[in-house]
Amino acid sequence: MAAAVLEQLGALWMQNLRSQGKLALGLLSPHNVLLQSHIHTSASLDISRKWEKKNKIIYPPQLPGEPRRPAEIYHCRRQIKYSKDKMWYLAKLIRGMSIDQALAQLEFSDKKGAQIIKEVLLEAQDMAVRDHNVEFRSNLYIAESTSGRGQCLKRIRYHGRGRFGIMEKVYCHYFVKLVEGPPPPPEAPKTAVTLAKEYIQELRNRTIIHTL
Repeated sequence: MAAAVLEQLGALWMQNLRSQGKLALGLLSPHNVLLQSHIHTSASLDISRKWEKKNKIIYPPQLPGEPRRPAEIYHCRRQIKYSKDKMWYLAKLIRGMSIDQALAQLEFSDKKGAQIIKEVLLEAQDMAVRDHNVEFRSNLYIAESTSGRGQCLKRIRYHGRGRFGIMEKVYCHYFVKLVEGPPPPPEAPKTAVTLAKEYIQELRNRTIIHTL
């Protein structure tokens, strides 16, 4: 009787070990690791995901007699089927312009990205009047305009003789910041003497560790 009970307990113990071993192997299999992994190695995650959240920043009340703080509008469009490098040239073109001048420049550009940026600017202009209490639609200028890399897809490109290559379907993001008011005057180009003084000052401001 005791031998039968011990044999039954041993069988249950072995069955329990087998089930635990299968569970551990299943969790350690590459397929399940890929499904459960939330790590993304793409460079697109370097782009700030908090761009639109900057519209919800609440500033402290202003003091009496203090000049009125201009409205700031942050807007973007993500995952555009376009190269980030081509988009950067168009983004740099309108940086520092008034909203009307930027729309005019983009209207006469034959680039695909120019029409996309124009749509984003019009959306941001409507958002400024609707959500940020901007009185005049034309009283805005482009304070920041830049592009970033989106989440790109890798696909197989088939070659002859059974060979293949890897191709990328590239996407990009576009970010813009509008500020209420006239655009600031352009900065004067720096001379060689000014650049040399700034370089010397940077050298003097260095922190040299393990010294007196």
